Amino acid sequence: MKATITSIRLKGPLKFFALSANALKVIKQLKATNCKDFKKRGLWNTHYTMTLWESEKELKQFTKSGAHLEAMKIGKQIAREIRTVTVDSEKLPNWKEAKKLLETGHSIKY
Repeated sequence: MKATITSIRLKGPLKFFALSANALKVIKQLKATNCKDFKKRGLWNTHYTMTLWESEKELKQFTKSGAHLEAMKIGKQIAREIRTVTVDSEKLPNWKEAKKLLETGHSIKY
């Protein structure tokens, strides 16, 4: 199975409203998939998500379609940095482990 961990550092606290509006749509899309597990957490300017997928194919189908694809298009407008990592895992890690794994992830800085 594949676990994907993502962090997003917003440009400022007011960008939270744009993030939230898009997150609701993405979560709705996520609920319509075969995603095995999902966690989210965030405070102020930094927000995290974790998803668990049966296969990399399912993961990529989700990320490259619908509300998630649209949310990725506005990343530059609301984020300073988006960081993501995908690892083989049978379950989602705890938040401490997830943040450590993100240190090795792919980063996009705006």
